[in-house]
Order: sequence, then structure tokens, then C-alpha cells
Amino acid sequence: MRPTPAAAFEVTGAAVSRVREVVRGHGVPDGDVSTSRLDLQSSWSYGGGERQFLGYECTASFVIELRELDALERLLVDVVEAGANHVEGVEFDVRAKRELRARAREAAVADALEKAELYARAAGVRLGPVVRIRDVDSEQPGTGYVGHSQGGGEGSLAPGGIRVSAGVLLGPAIIGG
Repeated sequence: MRPTPAAAFEVTGAAVSRVREVVRGHGVPDGDVSTSRLDLQSSWSYGGGERQFLGYECTASFVIELRELDALERLLVDVVEAGANHVEGVEFDVRAKRELRARAREAAVADALEKAELYARAAGVRLGPVVRIRDVDSEQPGTGYVGHSQGGGEGSLAPGGIRVSAGVLLGPAIIGG
């Protein structure tokens, strides 16, 4: 806690500088580090029916893109030693997601058409042209997106694999049998 907002910003600024230097020391370019949030809060103590002002606390949050996953554990240890006191989360992703998602969408359409053909045969009808296609965004909450598959060895922070998926609702016309 610091007595003034300026003092809280100064302490946080110094810690941010130390953390940024550590990240640079790991070979992460400045363009792969972004400040995602800056907070300033006053803190109070409540006791005996009285409220006492304790000071101000400033926090800064970062998003760090790391391409060398083998360096992840060491980077986390080093940034904590440099003054970071909270790791919000580690997310694994892939750079070629757009291309992978396009291939997954093509496969989803092929699968949907194959299922539709099966159902049409079972119902004794033929399929006509597709009259409706709706993309199902597999990364939206509640859609069953699985972000990570099984990880590496015991104790490893490595992601193991990233699943990129797609879904489609397809509506072909039905031609009577």
C-alpha cells in the first residue's frame, strides 16, 4: 500500500520495468508483450465499527506471447522473482488457426453432407441442393470447444496438443422418393 496514487503508480511502474526486462532477457520481443490492464484501488480496514484508510494499490497486467514453449516454466519463475505476484492464466494456442479452422470447416461440411445422405437413404428420399448453411462457432462458450488435449509428461506445463474444430448446420432440400 502507498499513501498516494502517484506513489502507488511509481512502485508499480518500477516493478513493470523489472518484469519487462526479464521478459526481454528471455528473447521475447516488445511487440509480443502488451499491457492488458492497469488498476488503481484504495484499500480500507474495517474494525470496531470504524473504517481506516490503508492506502492505494496499483496493479498492471500483461499478455505475453511466447513462441518457445520450452522456456515457459523458466520465464514464469523469472517474472515472479522480478516482482510479478499473480499469474492469471496460461493459454496455449496456434498461429495457423485461421488455416486450420478453414480445413476443419470443409471437413464439417463433408461430414454433414455424408450424414444427410445416410438419413435421406434411410427415409427413402433424395437430397437436392443445399439451401441453408449455418456456421457453429466452436470457440464460443457453451459450444463444447476443447482448447487443449492431453499434455506432456508429469509435471509439464506443455500443452501437448491444441484442438481446432468447426461445426456446421447444413440444410439440403429434400426431393421426394
